[in-house]
Parts: sequence; structure tokens; C-alpha cells
Amino acid sequence: MCRDNTFRTLGMLLAAAIGLSVAASPLQAQDPGEFRADWRRIGNSSVELDLAAPATGPVDRVWYAEDGSRLYAHTVSGSVFETSDFESWRESRQAVPSAEEIPAAKVLGALPESSAKVQPAATNPARLYALGRQAYRSDDGGLTWLNLTAYKRRSIIGDDMRGMAISPREPDEITVANSRGVWRSLDGGLSWSGLNQSLPNLPLRKIESLPAGAQGVRVVADEVGVMEWAPGEKRAWRVTAAQAADQAMRSQLTKSLGATITAVAAGGDYVYAGASDGRLWASADQGVTWLLSRPADGTPIERLLVDAADPRFAVAALGASRGGAKSPHVLRTPNGGIFWDDLTANLPAAAAHGVAFDHPSGTLYAATGAGLFYAAVDPQNSLAAVKWSRVGGNLPTARVSDVRLDAGGNQLFAALEGYGIYAAMAPHRVQALRVVNAADFSSRPAAPGSLLSVLGARVQTARIGQLSAPVLAVSDRETQIQVPFEARGSSVALALNADQGRVNVGIPLEATSPAVFVDHDGTPMLLDADSGVMLDAMNPARSHARIQILATGLGRVRPDWPTGQAAPLEQPPQVVATVKAYLDRIPVEVTRATLAPGYIGFYLIEVQLPSIVNYGPAELYVDADGRSSNRVRIYLEP
Repeated sequence: MCRDNTFRTLGMLLAAAIGLSVAASPLQAQDPGEFRADWRRIGNSSVELDLAAPATGPVDRVWYAEDGSRLYAHTVSGSVFETSDFESWRESRQAVPSAEEIPAAKVLGALPESSAKVQPAATNPARLYALGRQAYRSDDGGLTWLNLTAYKRRSIIGDDMRGMAISPREPDEITVANSRGVWRSLDGGLSWSGLNQSLPNLPLRKIESLPAGAQGVRVVADEVGVMEWAPGEKRAWRVTAAQAADQAMRSQLTKSLGATITAVAAGGDYVYAGASDGRLWASADQGVTWLLSRPADGTPIERLLVDAADPRFAVAALGASRGGAKSPHVLRTPNGGIFWDDLTANLPAAAAHGVAFDHPSGTLYAATGAGLFYAAVDPQNSLAAVKWSRVGGNLPTARVSDVRLDAGGNQLFAALEGYGIYAAMAPHRVQALRVVNAADFSSRPAAPGSLLSVLGARVQTARIGQLSAPVLAVSDRETQIQVPFEARGSSVALALNADQGRVNVGIPLEATSPAVFVDHDGTPMLLDADSGVMLDAMNPARSHARIQILATGLGRVRPDWPTGQAAPLEQPPQVVATVKAYLDRIPVEVTRATLAPGYIGFYLIEVQLPSIVNYGPAELYVDADGRSSNRVRIYLEP
């Protein structure tokens, strides 16, 4: 085993496990009254479409600065971005040049396509480029043409060509804008690279599902469909074969209700449907009969949400009204759609695109064209005033197209048009703190020696019964503590001294409660034991390899080890429980299970992989004395 590399990489993994943030740029201006969340980006803004490189959304125009040192791109959202290193992009105030600024050219022969637009290279008059359904080049003034982008009757850089730019200093450097982003060639179009991986132009419309088990976050993008950022992915979003979860129901209701249904939601016996013209229907018998509960006003219903705890309570997000007329953007019904209240209140006059609701705290979140907001809402009292506050922090300035809460109401996920997905602790946790497993943010029981995260509080001291629980990591709104190895019983009383005062929380306790560490997009903390390399989609595990799994909750160790003290680098204490590991539900050999050397509350499980027949993603989980961990995704290679 390469000890130095393993420990160095392990340190990086542990830093990710305790939630170091990744800043985004540009940042929103801060409002003194807003909640400043610590956002972490999930994925990037490009998608894998089997083209010359990862793609993104439509780009209308590209052009170079006069000296060729910068490239500009105008996206269909109306934003202009610029790059000088041809890798990273930043928003620009550069005006879009008029079409008249594109020079015409006299062609000596026939055009490669009847409607192709031709441009000459500034430094070589005989060199012409043309753009139609494909891109073309001529080196003899247009007598003959070479197709630069066609391969097996399709374009290797995507379809719907919209613009071309030729570098003013180098005739071999050309850039094309199309429905799949920005594409650049440095050899006159013989080979292409994409400039899309950092271009904030991903056309996100909806968060379809959140990371769960071995599945990553899934989103719906315009003109692409359902995409997933799989755990361990590093390159781009990947299109899935799945359809949007509500697509079949929307299609069915469009026919039966005689309107273009744009949003549906169901819970218990209640079903709600919203149309593109603002009409809302409600059904209390699973869709057998329907009540038209809101007339048309020309404002499309973009999203519907039903409270699982009380399906009579539902919320509707309304988009931009036709003709710019003033209209409500957030509605709620407390009575199964008999009537709808306007909750827009002090929200900015911008379309709402998504909503999320936490029932225990009564917190409603709204994704709008002016940003992300939250408010306390009483589901039963339609007369209670609603006051919205902005959720800010290190988010780019962009339209928020959707918002979701995880199953525990702990993490808030926001979809930013162009930029992608961001996650942060939900703001309502400050008023309603929660204790979760530090490895996967689940509510699984604690175990002796395991790590817990207290969400929503800065904790100074913690006790479990008469035992001190060491406070290991503290931020303004999150604290990590260790359960004492000496803790016993089926449940324990956790007493916290926090900024909010003294807080008492009862938590279940089991001898073991294993959990594999994952980051916020579900990527498990796995290492190759020999090289110390992190294992993910770009670095899969190989046949016969030894891999190390970072976990918590494996319980007592032998010899006994002091709570709150880092495990020794040599001969770390071994786990007392019987630890097993499963790959696609087939047992694999566990060669050792110990405390993670040099760290507190972390365990290291080493397994020996067999000869791998199948390759690609597989499900991995561990078991300690009959109690199973979360399922995670590992990538395999023969």
C-alpha cells in the first residue's frame, strides 16, 4: 500500500465529507435581511450528447474582439459571455454586433448549400468558410468546398447552426455557435473542441429527483430531456432513458380536461392539475371527478406541490403573465382546491417557476426569476400574513428555475438557469435544528464512536447522558460531534449548549449503524488501496483491486480507544463487529475494518475485489452485525 498517497487523498476525502464549500461567481448582491446560505455546486453546465465534446444550450452568436484575444458568445437567454483563455467564461457587457458587421463574400463557384452564409478569412482572401446545416471551408475562393462537420449524415458539433466567427489574426481558427453551444477549431475545421464545460448556458427547467442510494441528482432540460449527474461523475451531465415523472399524467390530463396541462401533483386521494392558461383543477378521488377551482387568466401554471402530510394543502407556482399584466405568482389551497389564496405578498414581480415545502416547520420556498425566497406559511390559516425573505449567499445571479428539499428537509437544492444545480443547508434548520448521521445526512440511529452532524446550530458543548460528546468541527450553522464509545442503551439523550441556548434531543442508539460517507451529489468516499487514488466515474476500480471505504457507525473497536482522539497511524484499533461488503448484492472479501488512521470517528473498510466480469456502475454497501449501510455507486473496469 502506498501509505503517503493514501493518507493524503484520505485527507482530501475527509475535507469533502465535512462539507467544505465551493464558491460560485459572479455573486449576488447581499441584502441585509437575506439568509446567506453556503452553497455547493453539483455538476457543471454541460451535457454529454456524443458530440465532439460536451455540449450545452443554444447559442445565437459568436464573435471575436478586434485583436482576436477574446471570444464573445450571446446565448438565447439574452446574456453575453466572454473568454480570453478559451476555457473559462465570465459575463460581459459587450454589445452584440449587428448582422451588417458580418462581411459578405464573392464566391467563384456554387455555394455548398443554397442558403449557406459565407465569410472570408481576414488574413487570407482565398480562404472562405460557409455555414448552413453543416460548416464548410474553401481554399480556392469557393470553387470547391470541404465539409468540416458531417460524419455519418450528422453533425459532430450538433445541429441548427446559428453563427460563425473567424479569428482576425489566424485564418485556421474558427468558432461556431449552434443549438448545442460553442465549438472551436484551430486547424481550419479539421478537428473541433467544445467551449461549453464552463459556459453557464444549461437550459434547466426542473429538478426531477435528488441523490438517493446509488442514483445521482436528475434534472429536466429543454430540448434534451431527463439528465443525471451520477455519483462520481466529473465530466458532464448524461442523458437518461427515463421520462419526466409527470409526463404521462400531463399528457393524459391534457386530453381528458381539454387544456394544455403544464403541471400536476398528487398526494393521497388528491390530485391537482394546472394549465398553460392559468386554470387549476382539483380532484379528491384520485382523478375520477374534477373541480375547476380557478379560471383562466393567461398566466401559466409552471409547478404544483402537494403536502404529503396533508394533501388538502397544495401550492401553485405561476409563470409570466401575458401582456405584462400584474398577476399572483404563488397560490395555495388549504382545502383541497375549493379556493386558492394569493401568497405573492412581498415577492418581487417576477414569475415563479418552482416551490418546495417543509411541513414540520411550515416553511415554503419559491424559485423565481428574481432569485430564491422562503416564508413561514400556516397551512390551515388563510388569513395569516406571509413575509418572504431572500435566500442568498454564494449563488450566481440567474433565474432560479426550480427548488427542492431532500426527504429529511435538511438540504435545499436550487436549479439556476444556465449554471446548474446548487445545494445548501435549508434555512429553516436554523429555527428547527436536526441531528443527522454525518456520513449521509440520514436519520439512521447513532452508534458508539459514530459521527453526528447538528444542522442549524453552532454547538459549544455536547453531552450524551453523563458522557461528554466531543465537538469536532463547527461552523455558523452546522456542528459535528462524536458519540462516546462508552454509550449504551437503545436510546440516548443528547444535550447541546448552542447559540440558541440549551437544546435536548433524543436519538436512537444501536451497537452498529453503518453509513458510507458521500458528498452532496452522492459520490461515495472510496480509495484505491495501492495508489491512494479516489475512485469515481473517471477512475474506476479494476479487477482484483483492493479498495478502501470510508464509513462511520461501525461501533466499538478492539483495543478500546478514547473518544475524541485521532486513531493511531500504525496498527489502528479493529472493529469488534463482523463487517461484510456486497457488490451488486454479491459478497466480496473484507480484508480489514479499523478506525481510519489519523482521524476521529471515521472507519476504514478494505475489501478485495474479485475478477470483474461486468463493467460500469455497480451498487456497493457494507453490513456490520446484520445492519446495512446506505447503497452507493462504484464504477468497475475489467
